[in-house]
Amino acid sequence: EKYMEFDLNNQGEIDLMSVKRMMEKLGAPKTHLELKKMISEVTGGVSDTISYQDFVNVMLGKRSAVLKLVMMFEGKANESNPKPSGPPPERDIASLP
Repeated sequence: EKYMEFDLNNQGEIDLMSVKRMMEKLGAPKTHLELKKMISEVTGGVSDTISYQDFVNVMLGKRSAVLKLVMMFEGKANESNPKPSGPPPERDIASLP
């Protein structure tokens, strides 16, 4: 699902602008030079775009900092802080900060 979310051109590959958008969404924006270097590392310098197989290898690989960012991002999106129901408890002067 994540691969398809960032495959902006729907051609089965993630290009430079898609990687840029992904990193911005994860809260780690990068320059174009950094993005080109990232893509080169992922593809082994063979391609300017990331295929699905390259994406899976990065996500499941030992150097998976990207996977940790995605998981952290997903965790924050799925968090829900249950709010207490009912009227708020009575407070006195001593309980104020």
